[in-house]
Amino acid sequence: MLLILWGIIVLFPFYWMILTSVKSYGSYNGEYVPKFFTLSPTFENYVTAFTAVPLAKYFFNTFIFTVVTTAIMMVVVVLSAFAFARLDFKGKDILFSLFLSLMMIPNELVIITNFVTITNLNLRNTFLGLILPSVTSVFYIYLLKENFEQIPENLYKAAKVDGTSDFRYLTKVMLPISRPTLITITILKVIECWNSYVWPRLITDDQNYFLVSNGIQEIRENGFGRENVPAMMAAVVVISVPLVVLFLVFRHKIMEGVARGGTKG
Repeated sequence: MLLILWGIIVLFPFYWMILTSVKSYGSYNGEYVPKFFTLSPTFENYVTAFTAVPLAKYFFNTFIFTVVTTAIMMVVVVLSAFAFARLDFKGKDILFSLFLSLMMIPNELVIITNFVTITNLNLRNTFLGLILPSVTSVFYIYLLKENFEQIPENLYKAAKVDGTSDFRYLTKVMLPISRPTLITITILKVIECWNSYVWPRLITDDQNYFLVSNGIQEIRENGFGRENVPAMMAAVVVISVPLVVLFLVFRHKIMEGVARGGTKG
């Protein structure tokens, strides 16, 4: 019963968002007492959301940013995790400990440094400036390293005896075995990129490079959001749907990957 009650509390804002998005502008403003249902739903607000502002362009920008950032990060994370899990080099443990210590530093502390660096490189209002600070993650490297270490080391030694290169062993043995964790990292990164707000808001002031998150903020500040709340809620619903669908489709993979990455032995 407590779980049901908590589930209702958590889901109610989503229900209210969807309900508001299908109310007409007149009926919404005419409600002195908010109603928890509507007998005359309309999809006019969704049309307004795409015609009043370049919401489709924001979607395209976010798609490009998400795909490119996730792809580059996966390459960095996989190679880094493999190096820490299987390769032997001097100072590996100390280096990894220092690397993990970066998790203790809040992201807000490095935003200004990143901003100055990107500005000095003249990369403001560019996709490259958006992408570069997000192409690595200490947590994802740690998660994948723990997963790689669960694979018996004897397999690696046997492969080396047979003359298999490290890259071939990584692609043919370790990656297929670690597929659930790789899928989990990919999905979590996609969600992180899609919801990214602070950095895109800081590094871009050109609408041509707005993502859906700061695009919605721009709608609220300068567009129809302050007056036409139903249309604003329609835009938020449209932006939220891809992530909800992604999670519902891959929720079992996410749970499996996190469980595998967080368990040793």
